[in-house]
Amino acid sequence: MRIRATVAAVSGALALSALVVPAAQADSTSYSPDDIARSVQSVRQAAAAESARGSFAAAEAGAPYALDFTFSNVKVNSGKPIVVGTTAMKSVPVTYTVTHGADVDLTDPELFFDVEIWRGGDYASPTNLLYGDDWPACTATSGTTASCKATIDIYPDLELTNADATSWKIGGYAVDFNGEDPLADDANWDNIGYAEQDNMGTTRLQRLSKLTVNAAPEPVKKGATLTVTGKLSRANWDTGSYAGLPSGQSVTLQFRKAGTSTYTNVKGIKTASGGALKTTVKASVDGYHRFSYAGITNTAASTATGDFVDVK
Repeated sequence: MRIRATVAAVSGALALSALVVPAAQADSTSYSPDDIARSVQSVRQAAAAESARGSFAAAEAGAPYALDFTFSNVKVNSGKPIVVGTTAMKSVPVTYTVTHGADVDLTDPELFFDVEIWRGGDYASPTNLLYGDDWPACTATSGTTASCKATIDIYPDLELTNADATSWKIGGYAVDFNGEDPLADDANWDNIGYAEQDNMGTTRLQRLSKLTVNAAPEPVKKGATLTVTGKLSRANWDTGSYAGLPSGQSVTLQFRKAGTSTYTNVKGIKTASGGALKTTVKASVDGYHRFSYAGITNTAASTATGDFVDVK
């Protein structure tokens, strides 16, 4: 298990040629994303410092040189919000294209690159940063381009607080260590190539929501009153548990007649304290009752499993 925290680190990535993984990268002793995390973060901060100091001061202190490497066609989770629960790791797909100079060798085991998401502050010192457990898999499409697939793997119990249910920026980097030890504290910045893009779109993290439903009494006489109750709750990343949403959330009661496949809206109601739901309807025919929630900006939509009621 990797150690993740606020501004934990930056992922590395696998450099591939065509469909073959270079032996150095595939070897069990090669660097993992966590192995190079602090090193890449240091490279990023050194590059940011270079920009702030100006060319003369940067030359005095040493700074990474500009690597000819860019990202395009970046998609995180196919453009959909990322919905995360309380404990289970969430893995979402990432796809992108890389374009590089002819002098950049994607088979070089000292070249690392990847796409990640971050929020707060800036890319050099974000409030939080999320990336993948494994190196991306890339296929060369020309001498200077490659198509890549990767994941962003999220551990809510280690990495998230409720404040993270918001919009995140998408960033990407490439670093070539050129003989420098990624784990060393005394790297010569002049030998290290670096490129980054921190404005490649956004993605949103949402807290997973859950709905329950119970229609009673069961069975019920035709024309009698059914009481439908339930609860709307969502993941609390601060506590690692599920808690009811605040009162006033809009939820729709739906019904599906037995023998059919489509639910229809019956009525809209609001949650009470702790996410409690309660309403009444007249029993008419056998069928399934359920609640449906459309979600809000920081909380995903959800629908309860229908509760069957036998009408006599």
